[in-house]
Amino acid sequence: MQSQPHILVVDDDREIRTLLQRYLDSQGFRVTAAADRRECEQRLGSGQFDLIVLDVMLPDGSGLDICRSLRDRKPHTPVILLTALKEDVDRIIGLELGADDYLGKPFNPRELIARIRAVLRRSTPEDAPAPPRARIYRFASYRLEPDTRKVTDAQGAAVDLTGAEFDLLQVFLDRPGRLLSRDQLLDLTQGRERDPLERSVDVLVSRLRRKFSDTGDGPLFKTVRNGGYQLTARVETVESHP
Repeated sequence: MQSQPHILVVDDDREIRTLLQRYLDSQGFRVTAAADRRECEQRLGSGQFDLIVLDVMLPDGSGLDICRSLRDRKPHTPVILLTALKEDVDRIIGLELGADDYLGKPFNPRELIARIRAVLRRSTPEDAPAPPRARIYRFASYRLEPDTRKVTDAQGAAVDLTGAEFDLLQVFLDRPGRLLSRDQLLDLTQGRERDPLERSVDVLVSRLRRKFSDTGDGPLFKTVRNGGYQLTARVETVESHP
């Protein structure tokens, strides 16, 4: 990660943009702001960003449409959605489209900073030198490499995962056969307590099920009613040779 991560803030509320610019800047981030979708597209076309804070409701379009477009154009740029507290449908759709996290309005800027740092940690490789031998997971007919954050199938083709999907999959691979509750999964992947209406874990598991549907040995994940989720595949951990 760069010493000063570059954040794009997209929100039509001038006060929120000004507040976030000042606060993010005071926390060591480089900030660029956009007031609507048109300005957002201009900023994206002329600069590189480490993360995008994106309001769902914009005067000239939906932040969800921007999120959908970003998954095709900039699949590795993480997105945090800003939504009204009652827009649960928008939050779920945003996660389906590949958003890495969301925050309901009104929000505490300190919480947004915590979310930004958590997402950046998950999506950006560490600068430390790689160890001489890297750990590799093998499960079903797939292979996951934590150091390169890459997943491939039996033919060597890459499986396209968002940062949040990759992190959740690795949590399961680290605990094969173990029943994990939604609270545990949320804490292990995002480091925060679960809201009673929290649906992000369910959405992410659903997306992983679709992407790993062809395992040849039945479903990769088992749902235990009132319990959580369980990885059913056998997992092998090996070391790759440099």
